[in-house]
Amino acid sequence: MTDDAKRLIDAARDAAQNAYAPYSGFAVGAAILLSDGEIVTGANFENASYGLSLCAETVAMAKVGNLGRLGDVVAVGISGSPIGVDSEAAVHPCGRCRQILNEAAQLGGRDLAVHCAGSSGDVYQTHHLSTLLPHAFGPADLPPQKG
Repeated sequence: MTDDAKRLIDAARDAAQNAYAPYSGFAVGAAILLSDGEIVTGANFENASYGLSLCAETVAMAKVGNLGRLGDVVAVGISGSPIGVDSEAAVHPCGRCRQILNEAAQLGGRDLAVHCAGSSGDVYQTHHLSTLLPHAFGPADLPPQKG
């Protein structure tokens, strides 16, 4: 496991401990590596009105956006499993989260590394966002904004 992957997966596992997941019973944590080495984390946050729930990656990206650092995203780590269950099965970002990650990737001109793991063990998978979301739509596809 690379140093960045280990740091991100460990941070994502820690973040998953703060998940609010009473409806799915599935805790997910995400950790985002910025260009200066800072790591920003998030955990899934569910709601009784299911459509209002937020994935861990979305929570973490919103925090990065609030820091004004969307263009500084370098890599992402994701970890999750059913609450109370240790699992080595890798968790991958949903389609919505892939699109949200793509926003930062295009703003920063990077193809993000996405490290996916379960809640335990050393097993993980690394993908590039371009393979998880080929032919992505993003900021570069929009017409220039008028002044």
